[in-house]
Amino acid sequence: MGRKRAVLVGINYAGTKAELKGCHNDVARMRRCLVDRFGFDDDGAAIRVLSDADRAAPQQQPTGANIRRELARLVADARPGDSLFFHYSGHGTRLPAETGQDDDTGYDECIVPSDMNLITDQDFTELVQKVPDGCLFTIVSDSCHSGGLLDKAKEQIGHSTKQNKAQQGKREERSESGSGGFRSFLKQTVRDAFESQGVHLPRRGGQQGSYDDAESEEPSLDSGTDGHVKNRSLPLSTFIEMLKEKTGKDDIEVGSIRMTLFNVFGDDASPKIKKFMKVMLEKLQQGQHGGVVGFVGALAQELLKAKLQGKQEELKPAMEQEVHGVEEVYAGTTARAPHNGVLVSGCQTDQTSADATTAKGLSYGALSNAIQSILAEKDGKVSNRELVLRARALLSKQGYKQQPGLYCSDRHTEVAFIC
Repeated sequence: MGRKRAVLVGINYAGTKAELKGCHNDVARMRRCLVDRFGFDDDGAAIRVLSDADRAAPQQQPTGANIRRELARLVADARPGDSLFFHYSGHGTRLPAETGQDDDTGYDECIVPSDMNLITDQDFTELVQKVPDGCLFTIVSDSCHSGGLLDKAKEQIGHSTKQNKAQQGKREERSESGSGGFRSFLKQTVRDAFESQGVHLPRRGGQQGSYDDAESEEPSLDSGTDGHVKNRSLPLSTFIEMLKEKTGKDDIEVGSIRMTLFNVFGDDASPKIKKFMKVMLEKLQQGQHGGVVGFVGALAQELLKAKLQGKQEELKPAMEQEVHGVEEVYAGTTARAPHNGVLVSGCQTDQTSADATTAKGLSYGALSNAIQSILAEKDGKVSNRELVLRARALLSKQGYKQQPGLYCSDRHTEVAFIC
């Protein structure tokens, strides 16, 4: 019989302007569920928990490096027959394009560790690609924009893939017409900031944005009493402010986020960000300054030049990356589809997920709470498909707009959730 192993991450970002309330509770409830229902061993070897609670030791803090280390360990030790599980409750965000290429106007969906060292959709895809055949890795992400977190996985329930294709078509039209992708990107960035705060800007044709405004909707909570609900989206402007606070750097702006993440975290930064830096540095070395200035900015270009002039050791984590073409670092671009992974997302890639607190003080993520409710109602097998469909129905009944999604191969839609 295969082993059962899990990594659970809950981040409340206490004391910040992006503070959440329910993420620690989500992880505690899921841990109990893994032991009581799914038969996981009740020890630190089988279930690793990373939380930004005050009492957590440094190695248990949910920093980008710690999360990557635990996930890498989880997959590296996997063998056929094992059941792997990752639950994330926290903020999600979308990182915009910065390569300076006209056709790179997409986004990288990311989870937001406690130190702001982002983990991207491509990081998750490449991780799941390492899972051996005969072993299944289930991911639950109760965060905003999570529908795109396991990119290239087949969309069984949801509309994120269809929207991504439509967006790609629009990008191609803009490229063919000669209009700049940067202008469109700026408009979308402004729209994201407003809509994540509950302000819906009109679109062409009079249509409203499709973001789930959890705060303004005030869905009824399952406790039957009034409570407070906010979303788990981290607007780009807020992320930049928090990154400034974490790093002590004041010169961070749209166009230099990836460079800042690399400068601060170095080898601990996202592999995709390290690849991005390699491409940008090679552009500068080759004298291709125009495209770099367009998106990274003149100031960032000067900083990169300074690095090239005498700090080669700091650039080593980037220059050691294997990059086959600039397309690899495009926002929204990943490699081949992962076959041994299942993603249950809290919402679609263009939506936010809710963080709720009842009048009695119980806090939780809407998806996490729905999963616990569904599992409590049925002792037997609950398939991945059944779980997501029932979660959608339950959240809709409770007044939430977010639509959970299922992303996996056909053969994994009807297998039991987790194991």
